[in-house]
Amino acid sequence: MGGAIISILLAGIGYLGVDIWLASTQWLLVAAILALFGLYTRMES
Repeated sequence: MGGAIISILLAGIGYLGVDIWLASTQWLLVAAILALFGLYTRMES
């Protein structure tokens, strides 16, 4: 879940015009995947 929050922050920075390694839409996709993975692991434990 922490990785999803960091990805959202990087997407916000990309929206301001400074893309860091990925475009901001790609960071949002990474955030969605990390959030789903975090929920899945929380449900399994």
